[in-house]
Amino acid sequence: MILQTLALFFQASTAGLLLSSSRAYTLHDYGSKVMYGAAMLYVLATVLAWRPGGGSPRPILHSTGFLVLASAQVALGIAHVASLHVPLGVVMFALSTLALVGSLSPRPLLRPAARS
Repeated sequence: MILQTLALFFQASTAGLLLSSSRAYTLHDYGSKVMYGAAMLYVLATVLAWRPGGGSPRPILHSTGFLVLASAQVALGIAHVASLHVPLGVVMFALSTLALVGSLSPRPLLRPAARS
């Protein structure tokens, strides 16, 4: 998840550079491949973490949804539909950052109810 969030930040940075540099396109293109690969690794990691412990499959749904958004983002970028590509990138960065913060924040331990 850290790799995914960093890749999205890199994408936002190189998108800004597209306005002033011709080499930024190449960086943005390579960054898109890293971001998409990170989204696929995120799905794989959630499946591997879920299976041995038998926990909730909810993280798998979240990571798969993010992979769907990444697929749409790549398709919109290839089609040069900036009016949807840029806002979707902002949403993806926000969602990835929220998921990262949520995974790093300590979870409160559940204590058994007090007996009377």
